[in-house]
Amino acid sequence: MGRLVIQGERRLDGEVHIHGAKNSALPILAATLLAQGVCELHNCPALSDVRAAAAILRHLGCRVEQHGTVVTVDATAPCRGDIPDSLMREMRSSIVFLGAIVARTGGAELSFPGGCELGPRPIDLHLAALRQMGVAIHEEGGKLHCTVNGRLVGCPITLAFPSVGATENIVLAAVTAQGITTVYNAAREPEIVDLCEFLTACGARIRGAGESTLVIEGVEALHGCCHRVIPDRIETVTYMGAAAITGGSLLLRDVCPLHLQAVLPLFEEMGCRVSVREQELLVSAPQRLTRVKSVRTLPYPGFPTDAQALLMAMACVAKGTSVFVETIFESRYKHVGELMRLGARVKVEGRVAVVEGVAQLSGAPVECTDLRGGAALVLAGLAAQGTTVLSELHHLERGYEAIIKDLTAAGASLILEE
Repeated sequence: MGRLVIQGERRLDGEVHIHGAKNSALPILAATLLAQGVCELHNCPALSDVRAAAAILRHLGCRVEQHGTVVTVDATAPCRGDIPDSLMREMRSSIVFLGAIVARTGGAELSFPGGCELGPRPIDLHLAALRQMGVAIHEEGGKLHCTVNGRLVGCPITLAFPSVGATENIVLAAVTAQGITTVYNAAREPEIVDLCEFLTACGARIRGAGESTLVIEGVEALHGCCHRVIPDRIETVTYMGAAAITGGSLLLRDVCPLHLQAVLPLFEEMGCRVSVREQELLVSAPQRLTRVKSVRTLPYPGFPTDAQALLMAMACVAKGTSVFVETIFESRYKHVGELMRLGARVKVEGRVAVVEGVAQLSGAPVECTDLRGGAALVLAGLAAQGTTVLSELHHLERGYEAIIKDLTAAGASLILEE
């Protein structure tokens, strides 16, 4: 992708269909490796991260086909357990393949993952849990060499932090392990629940998905199944933010309002009207937003770290001062410098960012710093006076299937220059 030219100050009005969740599709794609048969995933988004996951599966010996939003994986006979560095670097969540590979092949060799640079996201929790289950792990030269003597063994595992990635890796390793694995302080995100529902459809025995204690009773083998990926809650928040920051109104279809309970009150606090009906959500915004008193990112069911930059973009043009506290990642304020190029007033002190809303942003050349930071800059550009030129668009391609098309259909002026 080249550059995105945004002509701001256009009120959005229309409707948007929400795609399948990236953060659900990726671990489920890794989980297809465990099924001795064919899996068919529906509502799977067409993203660069999904293409990277498919490339990893093909490298491991699986047959993968994607037609529109349907991805079919045949993992009848994987032939290898290594992932080359070039594929691992394409996305951070590639580490979720570790639990699936060791469970299916008895060993794995892979390098540390790539993806957005959001500060240290150590995989120590992943490795410690797998070692408890019988995986011998040797780290050398930036690579992990993993072996299993026989079958993995279930055991009690207590996580120091409810890590989504670590919970996913434990579940993937445990579903075909010998005995019972109980995970204490497990992540509770909807994407974890979706993964467990997929695995259960494949024959796994899992209790407590969505709760802090997760119990997995290992089975001998899994089989293929059909599964529909849940809607992307962060894409939903992105389009809610696009309506809010432009003083517009958008009807979002195919959403799951239950997954947004920590976000909806903040939109209402900023002056938006939010109407929910089954799988639809209507956002109507005032001419100018009001500040949000405080936003603190927390593990689910708290406010998601992935939505922090989006709310910050809104706060930049809101009346009053907003305070953000980022408790998940150390370096998740990289978008702040780019927002300030547009005229935003933001002060960062460690994990705290104070945003003093301004009456008007002004267009300027800016760069995507990461996936969600890039989306925040799109929102800011929609509200800015004049022209905003956004580069480094490959970050956006990782998480948004049709953001240019969707926003343009709702009245935005977005032109992609190659």
